[in-house]
Amino acid sequence: MKNGLPERLLQRRENPRRTSFLELFFDLAFIFALTRLSQALLADHTLNGGFQALVMLAALWWVWFVTAWSADWFDPSAPLIVVLLLWVMFGGLLMASAVPTAFDDHAMLFAIAYVAIHVGRGALLIPALRGHPLQLRSLRVAIWFVISGVLWVVGAFVAPAREVLWALALLLEYSLARLRWPFPRLGRSSWPDLQVNGDHLSERYQQIFIIALGELILIAGFTYSHSDLDRERTIAFALAFVTAVALARLYLVPAGTRLGAAIVAAGPPGSKLALLAGYLHLVMIAGVLGTSVAMEMTIEEPGEHSTGQLAVGVLGPALFLTARILLSAVIDASLPWARLIGVPAIVVAGLTSEGRPQLVNSAVVAGVLLLIVLVDAMPGIRRFAWRGGGNGASEQRRHG
Repeated sequence: MKNGLPERLLQRRENPRRTSFLELFFDLAFIFALTRLSQALLADHTLNGGFQALVMLAALWWVWFVTAWSADWFDPSAPLIVVLLLWVMFGGLLMASAVPTAFDDHAMLFAIAYVAIHVGRGALLIPALRGHPLQLRSLRVAIWFVISGVLWVVGAFVAPAREVLWALALLLEYSLARLRWPFPRLGRSSWPDLQVNGDHLSERYQQIFIIALGELILIAGFTYSHSDLDRERTIAFALAFVTAVALARLYLVPAGTRLGAAIVAAGPPGSKLALLAGYLHLVMIAGVLGTSVAMEMTIEEPGEHSTGQLAVGVLGPALFLTARILLSAVIDASLPWARLIGVPAIVVAGLTSEGRPQLVNSAVVAGVLLLIVLVDAMPGIRRFAWRGGGNGASEQRRHG
């Protein structure tokens, strides 16, 4: 067993892990997917269009997320894992290409590519792990992806129920991961079986979030460069840049760089924290995506009045801040009060800008985000926090 294929595939937990070139190459598919999603949401920013964009984002995120964990467990330089990552990358590109019409003409392409990614992963790993205890883990996961795959394929066939069936499939998959993929007679994975390298996985989360911010800047830059480059559009472009900088600062500080250490300190149960962090990153990226669409609309038509632009422009930053607050809470039990106030402040500011030009809406939201950053950075600002204990007592503590 020591010199067998499973041992050559698996990462050693004690070895430091840096993101490999192939993992970064794989992220290119997600960049393309985000640009397609922003265009789909721009074309239809109604409630139904937003729900469809969220379903597609959740599916694409799950592809990236499961692959990131696989690359944490297995050696990305092993030939079989190289094939696996390239397989997933190509499938992700097919899904991204189908995004604009995934709920119409190309539903089957989107669904088949998604199912093939997850089932194909199991088809490669299960035989390779023969004789290793972790083969059972891959088997349980593969079985559940086959079951959820039925919902994906049926949803592609049945247009009236497509949104519901695909949303149910995603709810099933996300829930099963939290329950550690239980299956009758096969049991469920233990937390040691799901243990991850905290430093590596937190680095991957940071990289994919930077990619989401990069999509915001990229789309804003393309839209601005194809405009008249007049004063109002230049101001709108500057607001997009300020917004991106504010989101980056709010992500990284104070706990954005401490996720890896928190996962490591928790030991094997740290994979539970890593999983929750993955869910919260999905919400943060959804918020950045909505913000990106709002900024693009502002640059295109800064003087127009649009309820849709106001909705995504307010909901995007509010989603990001809410998920970011929760991430701080699970990492170090802190609740930054400036951000807690910032969420309702953004909503109220958005409501007060109803009926005003898109440029004003974007300026108000960017101003609130910038104000949160400035207050958050003030020395001596106190942060609400709690300590673990049976009585749930709360206290104030200072963060340096």
